Amino acid sequence: MFGFCCKRFQLLVPSCRIAVDYSVTHLQKAPPFTRLYSSKPLLGVQDDKARSFTVSYLINSFGFSPQVALSASNKMKVRFDTPEKPDSVIKLFKDYGLSDAHISDIVKKCPVLLVSNAEKTLWPKLQFFTSIGLSGNDLARIFRVNANILTLSLERSIRPCYDIMKTLEIPEHKVPYFISNYYMFNPKVLSNVPHNTLILRAHQVQEASFPLWVCSHLLALSFDSEKVKTNVEKVISMGFDPSSTTFMKALYVVSVTNAAKWKHKMEFYEKWGWTEDDVLLAFRKNPMFMSFSVKNISAKMDFLLNKMGCQPADLAARPDILTYSLEKRIIRRCSVIRFLQ
Repeated sequence: MFGFCCKRFQLLVPSCRIAVDYSVTHLQKAPPFTRLYSSKPLLGVQDDKARSFTVSYLINSFGFSPQVALSASNKMKVRFDTPEKPDSVIKLFKDYGLSDAHISDIVKKCPVLLVSNAEKTLWPKLQFFTSIGLSGNDLARIFRVNANILTLSLERSIRPCYDIMKTLEIPEHKVPYFISNYYMFNPKVLSNVPHNTLILRAHQVQEASFPLWVCSHLLALSFDSEKVKTNVEKVISMGFDPSSTTFMKALYVVSVTNAAKWKHKMEFYEKWGWTEDDVLLAFRKNPMFMSFSVKNISAKMDFLLNKMGCQPADLAARPDILTYSLEKRIIRRCSVIRFLQ
């Protein structure tokens, strides 16, 4: 490792030395005042020393390869030339029950945390998460998926998001999952949710179903109220009963699929032999298949229609199969069918 850092440092030193020598030759004729501002090339050397120390620290502390360590160092320009601050961050994580493997994953995803102030910045957030009942295992699960949550402001982001989350009646065992989801545990997403849930209640969406969809389809309520109203009315016009279990799935798909994408997918299914009525029939049975990419569905359609001999109408009547994994489920089960035949 020392040799790696030295070689890397040697590549940068000659250019810095030339710059310094060049400035010195001209400083001999410059007024004394200007000499105080002629050390910019030295800043590059100092920065390179800090980067070399950072890379060495990441390799020795977390077992990163030189490439991964250098990438982490360059990410967000993480630099430090003493171990005190990163050491204090690591100690704090361990005090809250995180293992070496957990911490390594967290640093790899968000290395900037190593230069955070452990006592003033990170400790209050960790203390807050434990105060709401999250254990060390919960924290590890959250931070390994969404380490960036520790870069958010406690008072402006984390606490307000949690206050809104409490109103959604999320099952206790799903709280860590919800918090770890960057797209949901986000003030921009959650700020519109409380008012938009009133729109659902006004359309007789069953409140008992809220805990079932809130962790997976909440994005449908993140838009402004007018758009949510429009999407709700569109889903109802497609034949969905607001009290049905598929209503929120359909609302989610409609919310995240713009008109151009919807048209493109309709044309895609028509090429595979579906009529417009077939698409709507399938969508009413299981809306989620329309959220899959054309590339994903194309491979499944090719296998089921061309290799297994299924009819397009058969798949439209049973769209659940299009949401299954091709390699892990469809092909394996079809292999059993072929054997039985």
